[in-house]
Amino acid sequence: MSSIAGQPRPIRPRPARLLASLRGLVDSMLPPRCLHCQAMVEGDGALCPDCWPLFDFLAPPLCDCCGFPFEYDPGPHDTVCGACLAYPPHFDRARSVLVYGENSRKLILDFKHGDRTWPTPAFGRWLARAGSDMIGDADLAVPVPLHRSRLYARRYNQASLLALAMGRETGLDVEPELLTRHRPTPSQGHMSRLARQRNVRGAFRLRHGFEDRVHGNRILLIDDVFTTGATAGECARTLKKAGAAAVDVLTLARVVRPRGE
Repeated sequence: MSSIAGQPRPIRPRPARLLASLRGLVDSMLPPRCLHCQAMVEGDGALCPDCWPLFDFLAPPLCDCCGFPFEYDPGPHDTVCGACLAYPPHFDRARSVLVYGENSRKLILDFKHGDRTWPTPAFGRWLARAGSDMIGDADLAVPVPLHRSRLYARRYNQASLLALAMGRETGLDVEPELLTRHRPTPSQGHMSRLARQRNVRGAFRLRHGFEDRVHGNRILLIDDVFTTGATAGECARTLKKAGAAAVDVLTLARVVRPRGE
């Protein structure tokens, strides 16, 4: 222990050491549990060995534009799926963590509608890994907004929680208030792609005072589920109209239907 003017200098604990100590204390009282079955696991925000195979995490080969998974590797060059060739989206790239299937659907719906938000830090880590290339290129992350009536009923915007958790993992700046959904839109659960596009057309606006945050920057749009890309596409159109240099999309899950449905 060193001293100044004869007085001992206290040894202050390092932040990382203090954080590890606090985490150990919390884990001793509330052991980490599997996100799916609640069995005890080694680390916070993990899936147990029995549940891991139940989730279909997305990995290459993917459409270079929308992230749709290919059944076989199309080759060393960037490849775009037929849907993106036929209907080029307003966004530049889209990626997702996992397929929206039976088990992931329950996990996400509980998070979205059931106040089960404790897995948010784990989801942030998943997003950070799945979107690492896009995060590295981005200047700013923006969540897809909820209309105020839906936000009032739900009390939180799940996309904002995801964006903020990803931002804490990566250091990317997040602006939850940049976009607004000024017009309420009906649920899109059973709508076709074209019906979804009509449903969200003109539903989003850039909040006044945020123009400089968008102009000339690469924006990373965050949402929970990518279905047809209609919502993400309309947000991207709004951002590009405001001068965004590029808009990429990162979601926790995506619907994967056989092309042609």
